[in-house]
Amino acid sequence: MNEIVGSHDLLLVTLDTLRFDVADELFRAGRLPNLAKVLPEGGWERRHSPGSFTYAAHQAILAGFLPTPASPDGPHPRLFAARFAGSESTESRTWVFDAPDLPTALAAEGYRTVCIGGVGFFNKQGPLGSVLPGLFQESHWAPELGVPSPISFESQVAVAERVAAEQRPDQPLFLFVNVSALHQPNWFHLPGATREDGDSRASHAAALEYVDAHLGRLFAVMSARRPCFAIVCSDHGTAYGEDGYTGHRIGHEVVWTVPYAHFVLPRTSPLPTSRPESR
Repeated sequence: MNEIVGSHDLLLVTLDTLRFDVADELFRAGRLPNLAKVLPEGGWERRHSPGSFTYAAHQAILAGFLPTPASPDGPHPRLFAARFAGSESTESRTWVFDAPDLPTALAAEGYRTVCIGGVGFFNKQGPLGSVLPGLFQESHWAPELGVPSPISFESQVAVAERVAAEQRPDQPLFLFVNVSALHQPNWFHLPGATREDGDSRASHAAALEYVDAHLGRLFAVMSARRPCFAIVCSDHGTAYGEDGYTGHRIGHEVVWTVPYAHFVLPRTSPLPTSRPESR
């Protein structure tokens, strides 16, 4: 990561509440064509979340504690880490920073840091919903980006396209997108479903297919200026009746086990040679 930070744009996408089993099944069934272009041959990596609900997981993720590989052969080196005496997950390849969180650290390195919010913890409608977006230099949220919106992700991508269009060509960008489409309610992503049908594992899967359909636009805009290092993962899963449980913020396997991937998107077009006019 010491070679990546500064030379690449950075993209962190959290697919809020996405379960590993659903993500893995859809990948293996060929139902995620855009993700299949960037995921490794074997698909998603199975990892454990640092938290069982959005706020807790994102506090950890945005401090550099990404989901941990779900294997007992640790400690597992981290990509990013705050300088901390005795850290067993920091190694020579880890980008170590002197700040309490990753957005603050990247801003100090010259990055423009931008948050495109999704679920309520990013809506800036109160003190709690302002904590996470407040870590960034710039943050965006509107009702059409939120959980009840059937067009939430395509609306988030449209914001990302505007952000990228305004970006100075000489400044790297760190873009964070919290994708709300997987979170309940998601019944409206399943063809033929009604509100009375409610949410289900099937509508959760349909929501992921909806997200995948628009991910190509996000990847394209983030790789147009310079190479982009991308992380796509879930913050936690959610239950749909397993062992009698529904929802998350509980200690269940379907909540703790999440899909994860990181990869480099090669630059797809030459960098501009002049700055856009200031607004």
